[in-house]
Amino acid sequence: MYEILHKQVLSATVKLMVVRAPLVARKAKAGQFVIVRNDERGERIPLTIADFDAEQGTITIIFQEVGKSTAQMGQFQVGDCFANVVGPLGHPTEIENYGKVVMVGGGVGIAPLFPITRALKQAGNHVISIIGARNRSLLFWEDRMRTYSDELIVCTDDGSYGRKALVTEPLKEILQTQAGIARVWAIGPAIMMKFVAAATEPFGVPTIVSLNTIMIDGTGMCGGCRVTFGDGGSQFVCVDGPEFDAHKVDWNLLLERMSFYREQEQRAYEQWKQHQCRLEQAAQTIERQAAHG
Repeated sequence: MYEILHKQVLSATVKLMVVRAPLVARKAKAGQFVIVRNDERGERIPLTIADFDAEQGTITIIFQEVGKSTAQMGQFQVGDCFANVVGPLGHPTEIENYGKVVMVGGGVGIAPLFPITRALKQAGNHVISIIGARNRSLLFWEDRMRTYSDELIVCTDDGSYGRKALVTEPLKEILQTQAGIARVWAIGPAIMMKFVAAATEPFGVPTIVSLNTIMIDGTGMCGGCRVTFGDGGSQFVCVDGPEFDAHKVDWNLLLERMSFYREQEQRAYEQWKQHQCRLEQAAQTIERQAAHG
């Protein structure tokens, strides 16, 4: 079983867990992901590996509660176990000494961006990092990103911390004023990655995005994570990715595909919440009866 050794609440809906998974930790590389199941009947949940420690035999996952399965996962505590943790899966990030690189992370995307940032810095790159979120409460790992960045820019949409700006604003300024930007990595909401791609394309800077959020099954069997490119070709995120050339992705189609199962996901979440409420009410009734003999 895959025991939870540490849990941290990063925000109201974002949780961090360190999980005992020695075989995964031993092989994990920056950019790869795992598939987690809460229990034997649970949904397969693809999550990018936020950190790993081969010596300790642990991996770190960070997830946002957006549906039934992730909300259920968020209730797990230290000592609880996942039924399955399969991985590492996907192609790892191609780490080289490119020269000067820019890392752009939005919201929960900061988590999978971190190990890539660390690996690129350790390979000798000059690393400029930009991280952002809607507000200060949704920002995390600023200290970790700063450790492996030559320069770190922090943004919030509402100006509650750092610079009041979208992450694309300082990115454009860097591209306009600094020569020799060799690569840009961007991980975050799909709409953010779309606009990062639009910002870098006029400058001809290769831009890599991780499309892990579109994955469903994680094996290539379901076809739900198919990504279409501007030239008409297509690939699957889980077996061909999760990283792709941002300038080739058909972003409008990808955003449309991401909404295909929204209604079913919402219905499953609401049914689960109702079930949880009934369980809580039953528990409270039993407690009251016990208290009154």
